[in-house]
Amino acid sequence: MIFEKIYNKGQAQLFKNRYLEFFTKTHPLFIWMMYLPFIIYLPYYASSHYNFSGRSIGLIFLGGILFWTFFEYIIHRFVFHWIRENPHKKKIPYLMHGNHQEFPRERQRLFMPALPSIILSAIVFIIMFSLIGNNVFVFFPGFILGYLFYASMHYAIHAWPPPFKWLKPIWRNHHLHHYKNDEKGFGVSTHFWDKVFGTTFDLKKEKEDKEAVQKLMLK
Repeated sequence: MIFEKIYNKGQAQLFKNRYLEFFTKTHPLFIWMMYLPFIIYLPYYASSHYNFSGRSIGLIFLGGILFWTFFEYIIHRFVFHWIRENPHKKKIPYLMHGNHQEFPRERQRLFMPALPSIILSAIVFIIMFSLIGNNVFVFFPGFILGYLFYASMHYAIHAWPPPFKWLKPIWRNHHLHHYKNDEKGFGVSTHFWDKVFGTTFDLKKEKEDKEAVQKLMLK
């Protein structure tokens, strides 16, 4: 989604109704607390009711985390950046992701709000259950933990400088996505899939402006 100006202050107004507007915002800790009981309990349920071994649980859970990284890339590239010529249909991608592209430093919307998150999670769970059966009780918690890592990484990228040197390319990849070319750099928790599909930035050729990067940090 293309904007004439990217705002580093303020936030988008998504709804005129103040109650609807309130439910478009959330705090990261609330989302973590909302999902952690499911992440812990569902693998236990798989073990106690369906005799999943510890090894099976570990492998399927890890598979769920890894699958999230692919899902994250596909959703970001083909759904979040979905554009329709009809201006009435542009409201949907703007609600989903466009507001973040226009106001990238707005911290209250870096995690998906609780209500739409629960609804989408329930839909994903049902689809997964129809495809992989009882494995979903382990795969889905891994998938959700992958989402939480992704969302936390996304928040950190906009909030702080990278804590370790090896994380710096991920930080730069996402900042370049926001401020240079939003048709590249779709991966947030990893840019592995950007490399696979040829949408990564050549960071060796991209000049780094440390002062400009510092201004992007959330205060």
